[in-house]
Parts: sequence; C-alpha cells; structure tokens
Amino acid sequence: MDATASGTPTIQYHNIPDQPITTIVATPVPAFERRQRHCFGDSSPGEFPLAANPSIATCSFFRQHANYAPDFELCITELAALDMCQKRALFKQMTNEERQYLKQRCGGSWKLVLKFLLAGEPCLRRDKPKAIAGPGHSIAVTSKGAVYTFGSNKSGQLGHGTTEEEWEPLPLPIRSLQGIRIIQAAAAPDRTMLISDAGQVYAFGKDSFGDTEYVVQGTNVVTTPQLVESLKHIYVVQVAIGNFFTAVLSREGRVYTFSWGKDEKLGHLTDTNDLCPHPLLGALENIPVVQIAAGYCYLLALACEPNGMQVYSVGCGLGGKLGHGSRADEKYPRRIEQFQLLNLEPVVVAAGAWHAAVVGRDGRVCTWGWGRYGCLGHGNEDCESVPKVVESLSKVKAVHVATGDYTTFVVSEDGDVYSFGCGESASLGHHTVAIAADGQPVQVNRNAHVMTPELVTSLMDKVQERVVQISLTNSIFWNAHTFALTESGKLYAFGAADKGQLGIELAEGQTEGVEPVMVDVDLN
Repeated sequence: MDATASGTPTIQYHNIPDQPITTIVATPVPAFERRQRHCFGDSSPGEFPLAANPSIATCSFFRQHANYAPDFELCITELAALDMCQKRALFKQMTNEERQYLKQRCGGSWKLVLKFLLAGEPCLRRDKPKAIAGPGHSIAVTSKGAVYTFGSNKSGQLGHGTTEEEWEPLPLPIRSLQGIRIIQAAAAPDRTMLISDAGQVYAFGKDSFGDTEYVVQGTNVVTTPQLVESLKHIYVVQVAIGNFFTAVLSREGRVYTFSWGKDEKLGHLTDTNDLCPHPLLGALENIPVVQIAAGYCYLLALACEPNGMQVYSVGCGLGGKLGHGSRADEKYPRRIEQFQLLNLEPVVVAAGAWHAAVVGRDGRVCTWGWGRYGCLGHGNEDCESVPKVVESLSKVKAVHVATGDYTTFVVSEDGDVYSFGCGESASLGHHTVAIAADGQPVQVNRNAHVMTPELVTSLMDKVQERVVQISLTNSIFWNAHTFALTESGKLYAFGAADKGQLGIELAEGQTEGVEPVMVDVDLN
C-alpha cells in the first residue's frame, strides 16, 4: 500500500557513520562532583540542606509564608516539623529564646520538639472541659475557662470569698476569676489550685503546699483565688497535689516540687511550709516531661525520650507503688524498666493513693502497687511491685485511666467505662439492682468490692454518648465520689454526697448518689 495515499507520514532514515566501539568507550565523560547530603548532623545521604536552595526557607512546607529567618542547617523534615510546631498553642506563645531552650531539652531537633508537644496535648486537654472530684469538694472547668466549685468549704477551698459551708449543692461560678481563662485544676483536702492559659497558678483554701491532710502551724486560709507569687517566673501547664507535697510541670517539661519535708524524699531538703518551688533533680533534669501524677508520698512522671515515652517514679515505695520491684524509697526519679520487658509504650499515667496505672499506646492497661480491695484488677488483693498487664481487659483498647483510693476506672476508645476496687460509697458506679434468673429484681450490695474490671452498666443506661474522662477522689481520709465527662461536655456524678460534692440534689437523709445523675452545669 502507498504510504502517501494512506495519510501515514513517511519515516525518514539517515545513515549513521560507522564508529569503532573503542572510540565510544574512550570518549571522556564529564565528571560531576558528588555532594554528600546531610540531615542536621546525620551523615547519611537522602536529605536536602537548605544551603542548596535558600529560597525554600522563605515559604512554609505547607504553602504558607514562614515567619522565621532561613536556617541553612535545617533539612526538609526539620523545617516541616518546625512549621507544625508553630501551629501548637504552647509553642506560639514562646519567645525565640524559649523555643531554642525547648529544642535543646528535647535533644536538639524540631522533630523531637513536635513529638513532645503532641504527646502532651492529650494529657493536658487545654481546650476541653474538665471535672475534678476532690476530697470533699469538686471543681468543674468549662471549655471557655470558667470555673465552678461545690462541696465542702471549711477552709475557703471553693473560692467564693467565705469559709461558710455551702450546703446548697449546686455548682457556683468563681466570679473573681472573670476575664481569666482557666485550663487546668487540682484539688486536695481544704485546698484548690488552678492554672490559667497564660501559665499562671492561682491557689485558695489552706495556704500551704505541704501537709494538706492536717493543720500546719501558721497556716492561713485564703478564700478567693490568689496568684502564687513564687511561680510567676515559671509557665505552668499542670499541677499535681500529693500528700505532704505539691508538684508543678512547666511547658518546657521541667518538674518543680514544694514542701516535701526534711527527709530529702525528692532530692532536696525543704520545710513543710516552704512556698518556693524546687526543681526536681536527677534523671529528669534534661528529659522533658509531658504529664505528672501524685499519690500518697510519691510522684510519677511521663517523660518524652527520643526512643519513646517512659515513666519515672520518685518518693515513698511502700506497697511497691514506685514500680521498681521493691518497696524501697527513691530520692531521685528512676525509670520504670518493666515497660521495656512488656514491650509497652506508656501514653497516660495515673497515681492513686497507694497504687498506679498506665495506658499503653496499644491500648493495654498496666497496674501496680498495693492491691487492696482488688484495685489492681488482677482478681486478688496481692501487691505488685512492677507494672503488670490487666489480662481481663485484653479485648479492650483503653484510652484513659483514673485511680483513687483503692479504686481504678478505665475508659475504652468506644467510650465504655470499666471500674474495679473498693466499692464503698457506691463510687464504682455499678447497679444497685440486678435481675435474677427468674426475672425478678434483686437488691445488690452497692458497697461490694470488685476484684476484676466490670463494665459500668449504670453509665451505659444513662449516657447515650462516649465518655472521655473519669475523675475520682484520690485521698485516704474521705468518702469517695466519681465524675464521668462525655464528649459533648455533659457531667455525670455518683458516690459520696455528704458534703454536696456531687453537685446534685438528693432525697432528704440520703448521703450517696447510688446511680449516675447528670450535674446541672454547662461545660461548653
């Protein structure tokens, strides 16, 4: 067929002169200089230094104009991490010097800074409502930062300007805090502490950071929130009140303690009325901490290390609650090594009066310490001196754990709630009536102890949405009560109500809320 007639273009062929193969091989090839690519101190190739293309530094990795000067030592991944850090609330408020200090504490990498910030956000829940079931009184913080208190007020711990007992159990706002946004709170017997979004700490009630259980000589009573002067130079993000001491956590991950006493339990000697914070010395001096939890004479710290999250403990070791395999005290923070053997990375830590618990990244729950009343969930009352996985929760992926006086609560990712341990004051939340095999209702002992985790069905019956937080009384001298907070900000209460600490109306003569009841307070 004629190619021209068919419309197909004619292919032109050209003769290529013969050339010996040796001539081709011998032709010199231009030499190219091979440059080693570095990634912030790592000599392995594969990353682009900004020095090769300075224009990259003038725009954000995520298509927004950057507001920082070019840093030619940053690789692409470091630049991206820095850009993401600048979107975090805590990082935005830092000066350049403060950011560099945080970078140094996190190991000299913006990627590790970002890891630290992201690890701390679930623990602190800055923009979420919160409820704190203190010993005898309670605190509720709305998502907008308003504070409500209710319950016992003999030392002015409600912050309403008086020491009169307010037997009207309904939550009342602290009006003197108007214009100040509160993001965190903690309660102890006769004492309340609040943290603002500017990192300032306010305290009221018994004017002592030390022995909160007993009257301390020279202790004053403060009835309205007062700024803690000794903490003004520290940007605080969390406070934990234990028996005989108080601890605070700075946004850079430093831990400071008050008033432990003269026996050097926390690595320094202080008077019980000491009002000055002392940095926690030892292993955590150069390791950033994202969460602290305080129990009876001991402190737990969740630390962010380059190879993963770790838990450190310090203080009194009675009952094995420090998790090191013995009952010895620790004057300086010591890492709990058992999590390495369990191949579990802790992400949430809780300190009860005499026992502790952790949630792992994979959803497993570990408990250790004094197992009285079954509060460890292992089916017995034995003490465990190292963390042990709660096997009966093996099919549950946990996201939150709370501990109190011999009581433990676990929240799953589906919002289901499990509880175990001491059943006094009906604080476990289990039904007081069960259905027998013949279909007839049977009265159940609401104060019965629970040795292994049981689903809190009374909450499931009342709450038609996910529970995201549990708070329960963590003191050995008070009747216990419990709060359950839902994802929409509804608050449910049950347990001891002898001082109005549930925030709900009860029938005359009734001192316990035996079933969960919604508290009339708007936390959104």
